[in-house]
Amino acid sequence: MIFQLDPEIIGFPDPRLGEEDGLFAVGGDLSADRLLLAYSNGIFPWFDFRRREQILWWCPMNRFVIFPDKIHVSHSMRTLMNKGQYSVGMNEDFDAVITNCSRLRYNYEGAWLGGEMISAYKELHKRGFAASVEVWDKEDRLVGGLYGVTIGRNFFGESMFSLVPSASKLALIYLADFLKQHDGGLIDCQFETPHLKSMGGTFIPYDEYLKYLE
Repeated sequence: MIFQLDPEIIGFPDPRLGEEDGLFAVGGDLSADRLLLAYSNGIFPWFDFRRREQILWWCPMNRFVIFPDKIHVSHSMRTLMNKGQYSVGMNEDFDAVITNCSRLRYNYEGAWLGGEMISAYKELHKRGFAASVEVWDKEDRLVGGLYGVTIGRNFFGESMFSLVPSASKLALIYLADFLKQHDGGLIDCQFETPHLKSMGGTFIPYDEYLKYLE
């Protein structure tokens, strides 16, 4: 079942009634208040902005997540980290990170990170509910990173990019380590990818996932 959202923010319908792939609602807007309500319930927007007039809202019942203390750091990644070739920081240039994430995919079919989405997450960042991780080379050039929504102890990953091999992996390892040091909860990956699976991603049921959000 697919629900039509009202322009007024009055809550979301039960995502358990949605489609098998996680799609359950359309419409609404990308205001900060609606986005915060969505992420607080494990809901996120994802749509082809060139082909869709309305926003699509998703909430898969099997959630692909990474627990910070379970992240897998391969031998090759440890070797790269020990070389000191790159430095990693947080919230040093959110705008540049989201711009790079958009640029790498903008011309591909199904690209979802358009101007409206970028503005929405920049607003969340201004309000303290979105964060970025940056990877810099020795010439202080931004070569990779990721960004996502932060609510409570949890990080809801949105996108990542690499201009050099393994830069996004460095950003994810840094994020997991930061969460471990600050009593963080989980990293929501939204959908499974081979890249994230290799780094410790695992599925948990939606109802279990909600316990971490609470």
